Amino acid sequence: MAAPASYTRGPSSTLALPDFCESRAVLAIVLIVELVALMFAISRQALHASFWLDLSASSLFLLWIGLTCAGVLCRTRTWLHTLPAARASLIAIAMMLACIGVIAEVVFQFGYFWRAGLPGIDNIFPTEHGGFLLRSLGVGFIVSALALRYFYVSAEWKRSVEMEALARIRALQARIRPHFLFNSMNTIAALTRSSPESAEQAVEDLADLFRASLSDANARITLRDEIDIARTHERIEQLRLRDRLRVHWDVDSLPMRVEVPSLILQPLLENAVYHGIEMLPAGGAVSIVGKRVDGMLQIEVRNPIPAQAGYGECEGNRMALENIRQRLELAWPGRARVETEQTAGEFCARLIFPADAVHSLSP
Repeated sequence: MAAPASYTRGPSSTLALPDFCESRAVLAIVLIVELVALMFAISRQALHASFWLDLSASSLFLLWIGLTCAGVLCRTRTWLHTLPAARASLIAIAMMLACIGVIAEVVFQFGYFWRAGLPGIDNIFPTEHGGFLLRSLGVGFIVSALALRYFYVSAEWKRSVEMEALARIRALQARIRPHFLFNSMNTIAALTRSSPESAEQAVEDLADLFRASLSDANARITLRDEIDIARTHERIEQLRLRDRLRVHWDVDSLPMRVEVPSLILQPLLENAVYHGIEMLPAGGAVSIVGKRVDGMLQIEVRNPIPAQAGYGECEGNRMALENIRQRLELAWPGRARVETEQTAGEFCARLIFPADAVHSLSP
C-alpha cells in the first residue's frame, strides 16, 4: 500500500491573504472597484453635473489603485505569510498606503501639468493638492484596515471549521466498532485449528484495517489503495458470514491513480454489511459500481436492507456518511458530495468527486 501524502500549514497566527495573482481575485477587485466608483459618482451628483464623466474618472483612478495594490500583495504574499499577523498587517497597510499616495500624487501632477492646455480638465483632475492626498490616504487606510481584518476573521473562521471537522474525523477514525473487533477475533480463534493459513491471513487483514483506521486523518491515498482496504474488510467479513455475503465489484473503469482521502469507501461497505446483510437471515449481495460522468467519478454502494423505516437514519450509518461528507468537502470544497437514496428493500450511497484533480486537504 502506498505511503499516504500529507499536507502542512503555517502557524495559525500568520496573516491569511487571498492569492491576488489568480484571475478570480483580479476580477473580484475590478467588480468591487467599479461598484465603489459608482457609489462615489452617485453620492457626488449634487456637486458634479456630469455623471458619466465623474464615473469614468473615479473608475480609472480606483482601478489604478486596486490593481497596483493587488500586484504588490501578489508579489509579497509569500513573504507576508512568514511574519506574525500583527506585523504582516502593518506592513501590508503601509505598502498599500504607499501605492495610494504615489498614484494620487501622479494623478494630481498630471492634472496640474495639463490643466492649462485643456479646457474643462478641472472636472476630471483634483485641484486641491493637500486635501486630495489626505482624502485618498484616509479612505485608503480605512478600506485597507477593514479588508485585512475581514481576511483575518474569515481565515480564522475557516480554520476553526476545518479543525472541528478534522477533530470529528480523527474521533471517527479512532472509533472501531466493538462488534466488528469481537466477531473478527472469534472468527480468527475458530480458524486457528481448522484453517491456520486462513487465520494468519485474517490477522494480517485485521492489522491492515487497524493501520488504515489509525492513520493520519489528513492522509491522501490512491483510489487503488482505498479499494484494497475495502476488499480487505470484505475478506474478513466473508470468513464470518460465508455464503450470506456476496460482493460484486465493477470498478475497473475508474482511474486508480487518482488520490482520495483515506477511508471513504470502506465505511460504506462496513455499513452495508452491518446494517444490511447481517440483519437479513438469508444475507444478500452488495454491489459496488464505479464510473466516470462529466469529469466526475461516481462510486455507488448498493445493499439490500430489512423491511423497516429509517435505515438511512441509523446512528452508525449517519455518522459514517457525515464523516465521508466532511472528508470530501475538505478535499474538494464545493465540488464533491455524498448522495443517498432508499427504495423498497435497497439502500444506495453514492460518492461523487472530481476525477482530474489531485489537491491537498488544505483550503
